[in-house]
Amino acid sequence: MAAPSIAPYPPATFRKQLVPEEWEACLDAWISLIEYYLRISPQGFQATLSSDNESITRFLLSYYRETSQDHGNLRNQTTPKTHILHKLAFLLTHRSLLEVKSAPKTLLNWTFVSDFSHAYSKSHSLEIFLDTLWQKRQTEIEISLKELKASLLKRLESVEPNTAENDLKRLAPLLRASHDAGVFLTAGSDLIDALMASYKAGSQTFRQRIVVVTYLGLIACLKGEKPNHSMLFDHLYSLKALAGKAGTDVTLLSDLVTNTPLLAKLNSSVTGKDAERARTLAASLAPYRSATLARPRVASRRRTGKGKGHAQDSFGHGAVSNEQHVHRMSLITQVQDLFSDLGSGFIARLLDEYSESVEQVTAHLLDESLPPHLSGLDRAAQLPPSNDQPPASDHLAPRSTPPPSVVPQRRNVFDDDEFDRLEHDASRLHIGRANATQTADAMLSKGQTTESKSAILAALAAFDSDDDERDDTYDVDDVGGTVDTAAPDGETSRDVRVDTEDPNEESLFRAWKMDPSTFARGAETRKSPARAAMKSETGMTDEAIEGWGLMLARDPKRIRRLEGKYSGFDGQQEAIGRTSYRAGEDDESDGSERGGFRGRGRGRGMGRARGRGGRGGNVAGPTGERGTQVSRQRKEASKGSRANHNRRDQRARKIARGGFPG
Repeated sequence: MAAPSIAPYPPATFRKQLVPEEWEACLDAWISLIEYYLRISPQGFQATLSSDNESITRFLLSYYRETSQDHGNLRNQTTPKTHILHKLAFLLTHRSLLEVKSAPKTLLNWTFVSDFSHAYSKSHSLEIFLDTLWQKRQTEIEISLKELKASLLKRLESVEPNTAENDLKRLAPLLRASHDAGVFLTAGSDLIDALMASYKAGSQTFRQRIVVVTYLGLIACLKGEKPNHSMLFDHLYSLKALAGKAGTDVTLLSDLVTNTPLLAKLNSSVTGKDAERARTLAASLAPYRSATLARPRVASRRRTGKGKGHAQDSFGHGAVSNEQHVHRMSLITQVQDLFSDLGSGFIARLLDEYSESVEQVTAHLLDESLPPHLSGLDRAAQLPPSNDQPPASDHLAPRSTPPPSVVPQRRNVFDDDEFDRLEHDASRLHIGRANATQTADAMLSKGQTTESKSAILAALAAFDSDDDERDDTYDVDDVGGTVDTAAPDGETSRDVRVDTEDPNEESLFRAWKMDPSTFARGAETRKSPARAAMKSETGMTDEAIEGWGLMLARDPKRIRRLEGKYSGFDGQQEAIGRTSYRAGEDDESDGSERGGFRGRGRGRGMGRARGRGGRGGNVAGPTGERGTQVSRQRKEASKGSRANHNRRDQRARKIARGGFPG
């Protein structure tokens, strides 16, 4: 037995001609047939859906097309049965697209999905439905969106770009509900560039459509499990490059920045490693905001029944200026440009909640993040018309005085004090100073202030205005020697820094002076006899010894202090030997007085003779002189007998003195 067919949904002109009884009968028939289609088996529903009559497909197409055009204002949209039909149509669509193997292609077209999104724009299940539909029917939907994109590009780049206005208007609900569709359409820069180019050539209403579609397409990059921040940044940089310098002309970018919460989205929605880049980009786009950018005017059809009369204040006497009324209605119009299905009364309630901030109201509506006390309101509520009389106010009616327990009480720290109880002595009250003629000297001369006076004078006596910082010129670290830190009477002075005595400091320093490599790190050094002797003498570990040597090497000031401390020099020197060169003096005759032999290269270049008394020439002198040749012969003649014994003996004498003169 073939399933019964379902009639298409009639247009608005035909529905107006039906009497209420006929319209109720039509609603009953649609409800009964849809319930039948929802109860049959999946195989029977698949056969009915793919039959030749295609009555289900025609009904769904006509129903959502007419519903998206009605905006909920006709009388047939207010009865309880219309709400039941609306819910059953959603279930029928869900089964036709998601519960069958092959869905009708006409139901996968972008026009149907957009009309469906517009009809259930206030439903929380819409986003879940579209996400599931995109996962199962992505290929078919992308084919339809690809054809739409090609058609839009062709018309936007033509001489008459306004011909694309209807498609942009119909596309907006789909972009608002499905971020996948928005990302697909905005992939690549061709569509955004075409919208930017056609913005200047379009009319006022066409510019409004372009702003809405562009904003929804850009914001789609911020939604989903994996937001595409890079594509959003690329589009914004491209719009900025095409717009040129800020403030020079009205462009699509300036309209976006001025009339949409784009910058707020960049600052709040982008997180992670791209957050700093998003804030920088938002700051660079802020100068494009234009306060004089005019909003496009809405059509006269949308202004009907919005209650654009003189608004009444909460007291009922109508003390609201015309300027305030126009300002409020302009804000309501801005929100209705994006959400045409919302009533003026509902939008006015949102503006009151968010301090008349259109950006915040728009952001909460797009994100469906309204608080419970606002989301439960009637979204189609309208403001009262201008010819309606304000309701009678009874706030001035005489009322009985409420009991004290009901009246709120003011409480502070001065409650129940002597002034509050009226117990304060009136003679002690004064205005200004109690005694304007009294001076500081008179106060100090009083007997009752003797103790205070003595305390003040004692504090002034203890204060020394000439006192300065402690003189640290002769501190131990600066002097480089030993300082007597003993204070008079056996006390320790606080002005002299006393180094902490280390019993192993001397032995460690002498070992470091003899061979710093003993303090090096490494297995071979730790196994050496010198390290073993040092550990036995000091009782320190290898790590402590190596750390002591490392810290000493990094502190030249400490090295100088330890050299002066453990050098053994008592500070007394009987004579200071001459170290300058004297002509005619032998190198070895007065070595003890002049500090001994000065090294191998000391005689070179100084003009000093190596012979007896300097009578010979210099071995480093000019080659042509006779003295130079004689000196060289003497050097070679006696070289074999002396060898290096002379230098070795002189070095031994120097080491015996400890490297110090005297």
